[in-house]
Amino acid sequence: MPDKSKSPPPDQRAGNPKISDEAVKAKTGKNWQGWFAILDKAKAQKMSHTEIATYLYEKQKLDGWWAQMIAVTYEQTRGLRQKYERPGGYEISVSKVIPVPLSSLYKSWMDEKVRNSWLKEKGMTISKATPHKSIRAAWNDKKTRLEVNFYDKGNSKSQVVVQHAKLANMTEAEKMKKYWREKLEKLNGVLGK
Repeated sequence: MPDKSKSPPPDQRAGNPKISDEAVKAKTGKNWQGWFAILDKAKAQKMSHTEIATYLYEKQKLDGWWAQMIAVTYEQTRGLRQKYERPGGYEISVSKVIPVPLSSLYKSWMDEKVRNSWLKEKGMTISKATPHKSIRAAWNDKKTRLEVNFYDKGNSKSQVVVQHAKLANMTEAEKMKKYWREKLEKLNGVLGK
């Protein structure tokens, strides 16, 4: 079994955030190795994610975002969490800026006829929609969930961010990441006509 305490820094491992040592130190007072040494000493390898984040928040006085970021990076670096892994399964996120107004981008998801022109799969069930902001939906497998967010980027450009959650494993997550990249490219082609 590999010695996880000798893992390389997070920016040298696949799947870890690309936040530099300098940025972490500037915001938290310590670099990655400094935080990992503190967490190793606290026996964080035996803690749950929530316990690690709570320890960083309460005992190390980090704000909530940095407590989460350091906890996740620590877990990934020490082999306690895989790429895309979340407490409720695996989750991916894909985004695309498309040269159309926000209303057109939102309509491309809400109007079934338009949606069928770029997303051929049937069975996406929308559970909640906030006009020009977001859509929540069950995917056609009835097991996984979509969260689709829309952002105005000015000058008749807008961004769509697709988060696909509750995926079964890393293989499925990577497959769906590729899938959504391809579908958003197709959407760009359909709307760019």
